[in-house]
Amino acid sequence: MRVAELFAGVGGFRLGLETASPGFLTSFSSQWEPPGSAGKQFASRCYEAHFGSDGHFNEDIEKVLDRVDSGDLDLGRIDVLVGGFPCQDYSVAKPLNQSDGIAGKKGVLWWQIHRLLTLQGRSGHFPEWVFLENVDRLLKSPATQRGRDFAIMLASLSDLGYDVEWRVVNAADYGFPQRRRRVFIVGQRRKQPVVDGTRMVFRDGVLARAFPVLNDKVSESFEGPHIVLKGELSQITREFGVGVVQSTFLSAGFVSNRRVWTFGPKPAQPTERAVLDDVLVEEHLVPREFFVAEASLTKWKYLKGSKNEPRVHRSGGRYFYTEGALPFPDPADRPARTILTSEGGSAPSRSKHIVATSDGRYRRLLPLELERLNGFMDDWTDTGMTDNQRAFCMGNALVVGLVEKVARVIAKDSGLTLRRKNKRKVARRSMR
Repeated sequence: MRVAELFAGVGGFRLGLETASPGFLTSFSSQWEPPGSAGKQFASRCYEAHFGSDGHFNEDIEKVLDRVDSGDLDLGRIDVLVGGFPCQDYSVAKPLNQSDGIAGKKGVLWWQIHRLLTLQGRSGHFPEWVFLENVDRLLKSPATQRGRDFAIMLASLSDLGYDVEWRVVNAADYGFPQRRRRVFIVGQRRKQPVVDGTRMVFRDGVLARAFPVLNDKVSESFEGPHIVLKGELSQITREFGVGVVQSTFLSAGFVSNRRVWTFGPKPAQPTERAVLDDVLVEEHLVPREFFVAEASLTKWKYLKGSKNEPRVHRSGGRYFYTEGALPFPDPADRPARTILTSEGGSAPSRSKHIVATSDGRYRRLLPLELERLNGFMDDWTDTGMTDNQRAFCMGNALVVGLVEKVARVIAKDSGLTLRRKNKRKVARRSMR
């Protein structure tokens, strides 16, 4: 099955798919970091270092698809479209039959996914599968119209002929060493109308089989759709979520012909749990610059601690700033917190991980340890990047093992050969 990987980063989707089955062939990939300067393209160079440059485009995806649209570039048949796309405003100002509808949404990357699907359909072959990942706040954005953006996305995929399922997944709930919550979205070409989306959410769907849940009993009773997405996308833009405090979309759901079922199932407990300690290297292998200087510990502890203090706004107004405490240091016997793009660098920070060593010192996590938290191979990003760039890439990346779980179900449903599962635990290693 030929795969297109958009917003490819350092190749997490591709690695997860190829780990699941040799039947996935990535024929087209795109990774470009605006504004396009060479110094910003370190993720693309990492991708090419692992997978080669054949079929890889390091340029604005809009310009690539302009060439496809004009006939100057032929991507061939695409069977699976994957991507971790940015969360943006998906609104549509006017009906689609007007020239500046979706086609006029320049720079909004969701519509480039939609555009590629449309171009493939125009050539006579819609991709069979769409497999996407995003931050979980997608389900409730924007704050002024809770769930509007997700409603537009679901309606537009449904209009293109896809049944769509989604699920918010915390990687730690399925045995991985990081508490990383992301929404996974799987679309499949509609074969026949689905009358019971409940069973798709709890038992029969791709995501239900990849990420089992506890309350399967719900699947035994039929329940009609909870929402019907009505009207043009421009109407959804104007009306959906107006005056709503909480999003209509819960942590899991299924859509067919714009009919939406949505639930909040609880994940089944994993048989094994991985923790932060599983990814840490031996202390004597940690470079000196990753240890926290004694003089900066007070600042680290302040930033990690709880706060309820008076502050002065830039405008001169006074207010009380409050926030809760984070663990200091990060507990090694539990899954790690979510890696953020700000993880790199030695400056004290609230968001960065900090762990205690056996001799009473504190240190930051190595890029290699961040890679392990996301399930990449050791030194995956050691392709000429700085340590800060490597940390940035891991903050943007996904957990490869979660992709593999979904890819195995898609591969099985598509009749592809599955690779044998690698049950080897994370191994400590010697560093060069």
